[in-house]
Amino acid sequence: MFDSQFMALPGITPQEYSYLQTATNGLTEQQVRTFLMIYSGKRKNPSDMLLFAIIGFFVPGLQRFIIGQIGMGILYFLTLGLCYIGTIIDLVNHKELAFEHNQRMVFESLQMVRMGNFS
Repeated sequence: MFDSQFMALPGITPQEYSYLQTATNGLTEQQVRTFLMIYSGKRKNPSDMLLFAIIGFFVPGLQRFIIGQIGMGILYFLTLGLCYIGTIIDLVNHKELAFEHNQRMVFESLQMVRMGNFS
């Protein structure tokens, strides 16, 4: 339905694009615009997650703090990224970290659009 609007998101992956299409099915055009306005401020670009994971070698847990996983961020910080093994795994899985975070943000954004009166 209003597919071209999703392509304006920087670094959108085909998996995220498909998820957004499914999640916004049944919304009006105005609701989709409002959703995109809210969601674009909350989502994380996979290339940004790669950068945060690299910086995580110097500031352990940074990538986890940024995506809202405070407990894991503290654990990584206190254990130096689980002796850097966890940081390396996050570096390899940066796209999955971003997608999982973005899935949660889609849900939050949809709840805001459906509950709020953004006319």
